[in-house]
Amino acid sequence: MSLAGKRIGFGITGSHCTYSEIFPQIEQLVKLGAEVVPIVSNTVQFTDTYFGDAKDHLQKISDLTKTKIIKTIPEAEPLGPREPLDCMVIAPLTGNSMSKLANALTDSAVLMATKATLRNEKPIVLGISTNDALGLNGVNLMRLMAAKYMYFIPFGQDDPYKKPNSLVADMTKLPETIEAALQYKQLQPVLVQRFS
Repeated sequence: MSLAGKRIGFGITGSHCTYSEIFPQIEQLVKLGAEVVPIVSNTVQFTDTYFGDAKDHLQKISDLTKTKIIKTIPEAEPLGPREPLDCMVIAPLTGNSMSKLANALTDSAVLMATKATLRNEKPIVLGISTNDALGLNGVNLMRLMAAKYMYFIPFGQDDPYKKPNSLVADMTKLPETIEAALQYKQLQPVLVQRFS
């Protein structure tokens, strides 16, 4: 399936160490002809880290998509009734946002865009990046894996000996995960080896 002409929401949350893996995927989606609508959480907007400053990340997202970044809940709400998406991606999806999504909490632009897309019964593609997916957040991961319209970028343990509860998606599989999700199918295998 071609992604040309598809309107894809791209939600980014605060797993700053993963941005270097998602920016090439945003670029790839644009090259494939998709209209990428960027949506960011407050953490992305306001947190400077070892992995870069917030303003630089926002500029990079803007440069890649050539589209106004959605930053607030009111800006994201129209993605349901008036400006629908074909698919909504959240990558990286932190444990914090995963917990909120699994429990129907909507307190960020990214989660509002997701809720708006679910309202339209369109697919949600999740690229997890969290240190507690196999810990306390495991119940939320399983809840989302069993939920209708939720599809995961294949993921695995990124450092099973030093961080045994950590899971990270293989972001290079994002385009093909979206293609499968647009047909309401989960790309398989969903569990992959992430460490060497």
